[in-house]
Amino acid sequence: MDKSPIIIGSDHAAYHLKEKIRMYLLENGFEIEDAGAINEASVDYPDYGIKVASLVSAGKFHRGILLCGTGLGMSIVANRYSSVRATLCNDLFSAIMGRRHNDSNVLVMGGRVIGDVLAVEILKAWLETPFEGGRHQARIDKFNGMGRNA
Repeated sequence: MDKSPIIIGSDHAAYHLKEKIRMYLLENGFEIEDAGAINEASVDYPDYGIKVASLVSAGKFHRGILLCGTGLGMSIVANRYSSVRATLCNDLFSAIMGRRHNDSNVLVMGGRVIGDVLAVEILKAWLETPFEGGRHQARIDKFNGMGRNA
């Protein structure tokens, strides 16, 4: 399993889930950069999505994690960035396939959609599943560089 540093960010709606995920990662030997939010006070989710996705896009982090109420907003923001393949994974199958076929480098989850236990299982699956490459790389190559950049 790749244990390179991971950047994580959330809005207020998923702050508690971010803290659970962050603690799991730290307890399992990952270096984490916490992009916020720092509490449950209302914030604008794009600010945190931009922080995480821009640093993944720039190659400063190999992987990122974004959390908001549903995960939808963070997915929209993150996928505006070149080389970011953010996958909304509120179930195990999506996490596995997002890595296996899409080489997902940003995991997105909805803090108001799933519970802590499922979120950690999704995270584990996402971290442990390798990218298959081959025909899947050819598909990714087709959409890389399509002018995405916020």
